[in-house]
Formats: sequence, structure tokens, C-alpha cells
Amino acid sequence: MTSPVLVPILGDQLSRNLSSLAGLSRKDAVILMMEVGDEATYVKHHKQKIVLVLSAMRHFAEALRSEGWRVDYVPLDDSDNTGSFTGEVARAVERHGPSEIRVTESGEWRVHEAMLEWEGRFACPVRILPDTRFIASHADFRRFAEGRKHLTMEHFYREMRRKTGLLMRPDGKPEGGAWNYDAENRAPPKAGLRAPLAPKFAPDVITQEVIALVGQRFGDHFGDLEPFGWPVTRAEALEAAEAFFARRLALFGPYQDAMVAGQDDLYHSLLSTSLNIGLLDPLELCRRAEAEYRAGRAPLNSVEGFIRQIIGWREYVRGFYWHQMPGLAKANELAAHRPLPEFFWTGATDMRCLADCIRTTREDAHAHHIQRLMVLGNFCLIAGIDPQAVADWYLAVYADAFEWVELPNVAGMVLYADGGRLATKPYAASGNYINKMSDYCGRCRYKVSQKTGPNACPFNPLYWHFMARNRSRLEGNHRIGRIYATWDRMGAARQREYLDSAEKFLDSLEPAREGWARNE
Repeated sequence: MTSPVLVPILGDQLSRNLSSLAGLSRKDAVILMMEVGDEATYVKHHKQKIVLVLSAMRHFAEALRSEGWRVDYVPLDDSDNTGSFTGEVARAVERHGPSEIRVTESGEWRVHEAMLEWEGRFACPVRILPDTRFIASHADFRRFAEGRKHLTMEHFYREMRRKTGLLMRPDGKPEGGAWNYDAENRAPPKAGLRAPLAPKFAPDVITQEVIALVGQRFGDHFGDLEPFGWPVTRAEALEAAEAFFARRLALFGPYQDAMVAGQDDLYHSLLSTSLNIGLLDPLELCRRAEAEYRAGRAPLNSVEGFIRQIIGWREYVRGFYWHQMPGLAKANELAAHRPLPEFFWTGATDMRCLADCIRTTREDAHAHHIQRLMVLGNFCLIAGIDPQAVADWYLAVYADAFEWVELPNVAGMVLYADGGRLATKPYAASGNYINKMSDYCGRCRYKVSQKTGPNACPFNPLYWHFMARNRSRLEGNHRIGRIYATWDRMGAARQREYLDSAEKFLDSLEPAREGWARNE
């Protein structure tokens, strides 16, 4: 028997169209799948996130076996498991004596760096192939970024529209005459706004076994273990997608920025977990959404907004990540060094908006993008929380968070830690924004109408504290520089009230205990 090709498949590569499988015959390959402790604990991931990845891996392995592939699967509780990708590849090389290791590139910098060492370690060639599941290659993004001071997503998005033909007219112009309908997608929630329920998937025997394993091995990690209802197979992911297109897409656009207490996802798709582990293909989802528009079942603003999140934002942040690493992981342009507050893990805060967003994060390993950006992220920005601590938190707590997508969003979009390479301004806001776009403020212990003092919404004084302490860095920004004219008109006494209120609140914050995000 000839030596096989060894094909490692990672937990976010659960796709039949993986580049490492292209052109291989089943008789010539051994697929290696590894559940390794390092990946569950380099940050202490939410328990449901670990269940999602491990269960999806086990189901994917079973599907591959049913198609005739030879799968060498190493479970987490294998007594010989080394706990690392490199260690498990080394053991597999000993078992199979492969003629070649063929692997699709990792999405994360640290794993890619480990892969680069494999050829020098193993006595066979190692081929690291591009991840062709993305629309834009690394070379595409480098060409886009070359010579640009600001890597504006909108310009990149238009290139992706032209490349894919999505929502394009035969004359080469965008459908409807505009590229972007974001101005139509900012409706505040109406009283009593409720969205159709998204499907939840009852755990089968495989998932139940994984839930038990995670409860035993990772019981000290953040988050509720059950009830667990994420899709773990392609069939379930497709069912979830069809439910979104049928029930939610039409109103996704107008209400994508709205927040309602207890309505944790409103009209959002909840498909990012399935996209990011490979169960769904981004282009197939976008074409399916376009079909809803062409059939007259969903308006252009909703469909364009959904497509922009995928071929615009998702593709963009992946390119940005690889273009900016490894420096992006240490970026701290605004010199923010305050520890993450303990309430980000416990939810014990009187700020109703933050408490609700942390509750859904704990219960479901999910919060939608405006909750992440304009409540949780906005607080971290204006309170001056250390970017690495914030990035660890986001990476740990969300089921769809892998570093390539999480870090640009946190360091660039949320915290402006990259100095404006990604976002053209810091997304800082007072309590007025949250009051406009949610129903959180009405029953909060703090009063959004009060600007200073012990009963004022903390976002109000924190906003001005942020602006004042970062004046030298931000006053020249054309999108927010005029805010300082408002600050100057207040006068010294009023300014001091804002700063004193903010500092008293910041002094009351209890720093998170060690060990929540990483094993320390």
C-alpha cells in the first residue's frame, strides 16, 4: 500500500469544498481530526462554544466516513492526546507514515505560525493551501490596501459586489442605484416589537456526549452549558438559514440596530456560528438572500444589508486581520489600561443594558452586533478598558468568535486601538444612543436624562471623560472634531461635574478576578 496523504482538518474547517481535499481520492488520503485541549483553553471559551465545535467536528467526521473517507479522529479524552495540533500531527505521522501533509491554512495567526514549523519537524513535505472558502484572497486584500492610508470597508465592499455580481445590474451599476442602504436600516424598536423565534436544535446522542464531556472538563469556564440549541450539522445549518430567509430577512434591515430587553436576537440570522466553522458557504447564503429580493419576498435594504455583512464586513475583517498581524494583537493607540470589570463575567451591574447583554452572552454565547458594539464595546471604549483584556473576553464568550474575525472588530471597530486604520472614528456614544435604539433605559436604576451625579446614566459622564482625556488624539478627526466646540462651551464648572461623575463611577468598578479568561 502506498503512503497516504495526511489531511489535518481543523474545527473551523468543516466544509466539503476545503482546498486540502480538492483532487484527492478517498483511497489515497487519511483525514486527521483532533480535539485538543490547547484550543479550548488558550482562552477559556464559553462552554457552549466548545460544545458547538466538538459536536460539529464529530458529526462532520461521521459524514466523511459515510462517504468513504478514512478518518483518524482523536477525541479530547484519548489518554494519549498531547493537547496540541503539532503534537497530534506528530503522532499521526508515526501512525500513517504519510507521503505528504496537506492542510488548508489556519484562520488564526498563532496556528499558522505553528503550521509553518511542521515541514522542519516532520520527515515529509508539508503543503499549506489557501482557504478558498473566502471570496477575497490574501493577495486580493493586499492589492486593495496598497497605498491606502485608510482601509475603508465601503471601497472594498464595492469591489466584492463587482467580483461576485451580487445585486448588480447588467450595466454594471448597483441594484436600485445605490451601493449601500444603511440609512434605511436604523429604525428604533417599536413598542412591543417581537421577532419570530429562530429554530433550536435538540442535542442528539453525539451532542449529549459532548455536553457531558465539556461539563466535566471545562466546568469552570464562563457561560451556561444548557440548554444547547446551535446547529452542529450542515443539514441543521441549512434549516436555520431557510428559517431566517422565510421569517426574518424582510425586517432584518430596518431593525438590525434595534435592541429590546429579552428579545436577544430580534431579526438577526444567528448564522455566523455555522459560517465560521464551515457548515455554510458565504456565497451560497448571499445568493439565497438575493433570490428572496428577486422574487419580491424581501426588500432591497434588508437584502443588501445582509449581503454587506458577509461579502463586505466579514471578508474585509479577515483581510484586515492578516494585513495587520501580529501588531494588531498588541495595539493600544488610546493608551487604555483599566482592567476589565468583574461584572462582565457575573452580570452584576445596575446598568440594565449591560446586564441584559451579558445575560444573553452567558445563556447563549451570543449577542447581536449592536449589543456587542454600542453597549458592551462602547462601555469598554469610553471607560478606557485595556484592549487585550477586552479582546480576550470577546474571544472567550461568543460562539462565533475566532481571532481573525474577533480581533479586528474589537481592536479596530470597538476600541479604536489601531488608531483608525479600520474605523474612521471611535464609536463612542452617550446614553442617548442606547435610549433611542432600545427599551433598556426606561426601567434602569440610572436615569438617562441625568447627565451627572450618582443617579445619572454612567454612559453620559463617561462619554465626556473619554473625549476630554483623548482630545490630543481625536480633535483632528474630521468626523468628531466639532464635538470639542460643544465641550468648550460648557465652561470649566460643568466640565468638572462631568469629569468628577465619571471618575467616581470608574473608581467604583471592581476589577475582574484572575482566571476568568485565561488560566493564570
